[in-house]
Amino acid sequence: MTAATHFRTCHLCEAMCGLAIDVEAGAITSIRGDAADPFSKGHLCPKAVALKDLHEDPDRLKRPLRRTAAGFVEIGWDEAFDEVGRRLSEIRAAHGDDALGVYQGNPTAHNLGTLLHGQIVLRTLGTRNLFSATSVDQLPHMLASLLVLGHQAMLPVPDLDRTELLVIFGANPAVSNGSIMTAGGAMRRLGEIRARGGRVIVLDPRRTETAARADEHHFVVPGTDALVMLALLHVIFADGLARPGRLAPHLRGLGPLRALAARFAPERVAEACGMSAGALRALARTIASTPRAAIYGRVGVSLQTFGALSCWLLLALNVVTGNLDEPGGMMFTRPAVDLVPNAARAGLRGTFGRFRSRVRGLPEFGGELPVAALAEEIEVPGDGRVRALITSCGNPVLSTPNGPRLSRALDRLDFMVAIDVYLNETTRHAHVILPPTFGVEHEHYDVLLHAVAVRNGAKWSEALFARGEHQRHDWEIFRELHRRLRPRGALEHVTHAARQALLALPPARMLDGALRLGPYGDRYLGGARLSLARLRAAPHGLDLGPLEPALPERLYADDRRIDLAPSLMLADVARLESTLLGGARVNPARELRLIGRRQLRNNNRWMHNAPRLVKGRDRCTLQIHPDDARARGLADGARVRVTSAKGAIEVPIEVDDAMMRGVVSLPHGFGHDRDGARLQVAATHAKGASLNDLTDEERVDALSGVADFAGVAVTVQNVEARAAE
Repeated sequence: MTAATHFRTCHLCEAMCGLAIDVEAGAITSIRGDAADPFSKGHLCPKAVALKDLHEDPDRLKRPLRRTAAGFVEIGWDEAFDEVGRRLSEIRAAHGDDALGVYQGNPTAHNLGTLLHGQIVLRTLGTRNLFSATSVDQLPHMLASLLVLGHQAMLPVPDLDRTELLVIFGANPAVSNGSIMTAGGAMRRLGEIRARGGRVIVLDPRRTETAARADEHHFVVPGTDALVMLALLHVIFADGLARPGRLAPHLRGLGPLRALAARFAPERVAEACGMSAGALRALARTIASTPRAAIYGRVGVSLQTFGALSCWLLLALNVVTGNLDEPGGMMFTRPAVDLVPNAARAGLRGTFGRFRSRVRGLPEFGGELPVAALAEEIEVPGDGRVRALITSCGNPVLSTPNGPRLSRALDRLDFMVAIDVYLNETTRHAHVILPPTFGVEHEHYDVLLHAVAVRNGAKWSEALFARGEHQRHDWEIFRELHRRLRPRGALEHVTHAARQALLALPPARMLDGALRLGPYGDRYLGGARLSLARLRAAPHGLDLGPLEPALPERLYADDRRIDLAPSLMLADVARLESTLLGGARVNPARELRLIGRRQLRNNNRWMHNAPRLVKGRDRCTLQIHPDDARARGLADGARVRVTSAKGAIEVPIEVDDAMMRGVVSLPHGFGHDRDGARLQVAATHAKGASLNDLTDEERVDALSGVADFAGVAVTVQNVEARAAE
């Protein structure tokens, strides 16, 4: 068989790096960066090289499984669909639509069929019990955009290629390669900022891999970012440095924001946030005096008790300093598949608080409830209790708060079906597993990630391999579920037959229609509107140009203005003051604050079964500052017991002055030691311990309902010393 080179976008994280994949005799022989890709320009990370491992993984499922008393057994597709359709229909008929729950994981964003066909099915089941990884990720950013800009998907990204100052709160692009900032070759781009005389400043409780290569790094106490931002605004207003520029006529709430910031002088917040008043004042003046600056934050900002406030204040800082929607600042992508204006024209700008969870009363966002409520919604009796669950490409036992409680709750379900390629820590609870094709076996286009890219572009990836006779694509699975379940709900005005006809279209046909209806025409493509055919003729992808100003045309509030002082945000500031400035302080002699840590060789938790990604030293370590280790009599490499209000784990420590005193860090996604999972490599080489055996599902941002991962109180004790007690 003749060797061939295929050009493809890596789908393993948000970076959208272009790959050149050599295939010979039906096998991948090499993977390298595609130097001709106009977006990533040859960059790739270790995850991309492991695509071969993941494709060839013997643990990857290709046929449906049924759980029996003797373990999981393979069954045929018709038999699997028959059982799923019958059991789910029976439960809905007996207990109502809300008895059915849905959880969608992070890989949804990286799978075209799940993103298109899956949403038509899963969001039309008529149940309020929809959950996803959104509420353990970016929800506060989306809520801030909804309240400030009028649409939940208006997410600004740093214009990395033109900025002169990048200020990073709680993000680590050296490892993530960008997040809500799709930037293939992120560190090359950050290096170019410095090469042209610009600066990079990082604020984080850990001197991250990004901070180590920045011009400045400031330690910040976990969960206090909102205080830092209010202090920066205080200085900017007090020193007369506010310059909203051309957006000034389109603002409302500037006066209330100024009055609020006046209460948060740097001297008032310095002790609580861990930055000196002098450093806060200097940073504010640096931001205000730099012509092209971008202030960017990510999960360290959103996944905390004050996530919504922090994300709102990020937007406010960029507006007040004239850096929103300006070249070199925080700008908006113009994607080839542009869902925002079409949704807005249909009146779909986003929703918040239309209803609340049954048990704890947590707010709905975008039609979903916070996943921190999932376990209790299964456990607590009453009308609307979740009795059946569909999970799609997710492992919430490892990725959501208090995984052990959720694991126990899943065993109480009447029925569970998982759409997943692995028998993992979550899907082991399923009664039936429906495995879709994976990665290079199906076509690919990044609908969501092109919408938050630092440069406009488009790229289509053909499948490298045909699906096997006994395999099904994700869109084929969802189409069959729709036929058997006859969903209703969000698309009630569209008949079942019409939805079934739409679902009969392969993802490529759907995408072609969306491209043809999109914003790109004569000025980019020489007289021919962008189509799938044009993308197929450009295997390295198309460069559609730099980011361009989009406001005020793309303001979606009823009055077409930017609201700098949403009432929900202003009302929540009292909670911020009483909690962080009320006088209570953590005593580091007794407790430490736990934060997460992302690593370059995995994205969340599902790449630990790839041998080349887990080889080498144990990476599931608790990083701790030397002073904190010394105070506890701990040496580097010692095995410790880490205890929180919700659980305890044992891990080795890594003594590192990159940690802020009083703060410890554990990577996310480990804990592959559960009986019943079928992940041989992970269980042997990446077992570790799960961060979410320590996190608390009851700790949420009271405004948004998002889970709080920033600063979980823990004690750390030497395992041997504890055993001797």
